[in-house]
Amino acid sequence: MARRNRLYLVRHGQINGHEHNPIHGHTETGLTETGVLQMHHLSERLRFLDIKAIFASDLERSAAGARWIARYHEAPVELVPDLREMYFGEWEGLTLEEVCRRFPEALARRQADLVNFSAPGGGESMAGFAERVLSWLKRRFAKQGPGDWVLVGHGGVNRVIICDALGLSLASMYSLQQDYGCLNIIDYFDDGTLVRLMNG
Repeated sequence: MARRNRLYLVRHGQINGHEHNPIHGHTETGLTETGVLQMHHLSERLRFLDIKAIFASDLERSAAGARWIARYHEAPVELVPDLREMYFGEWEGLTLEEVCRRFPEALARRQADLVNFSAPGGGESMAGFAERVLSWLKRRFAKQGPGDWVLVGHGGVNRVIICDALGLSLASMYSLQQDYGCLNIIDYFDDGTLVRLMNG
């Protein structure tokens, strides 16, 4: 059976301050020189594909990657707020070390219920975050029709989409590695999905 869609699912390049394990969520941050090179390399990998559409989070670290990839394609770039990383409330902009030190009780609640926990200050739950991302994806599949796309997302966004494609629980999300500048390839058929490449 012929595939309906192929999704080239990309994570943005390396970000400023990455060595401190930052929690950026919706917080803007730029790419390092390495991050720019990662996106340049990825754009070359995708250069000769027949891409019908390019989507990205509207946060600059993803949008920049989409613009690099679009240089070789006539497909338009659409920036989508629903593809932003999960929002972490009061944890936005902190490092993991700072969160562990300042929010030990909240972290214990998170460990007890990873999928439904929301960070203090209006953070999203993993369940709500996944609903946001996957609802957009399903609407877009219905609207876009057959063809191959690129989506430049974030670590969390990509993990949600891959979990859905593999039929995994959201609780398994952080068991899936997503390196900066990585590529995943998912084929969508009328009766299922096939993950051809992950974290490549």
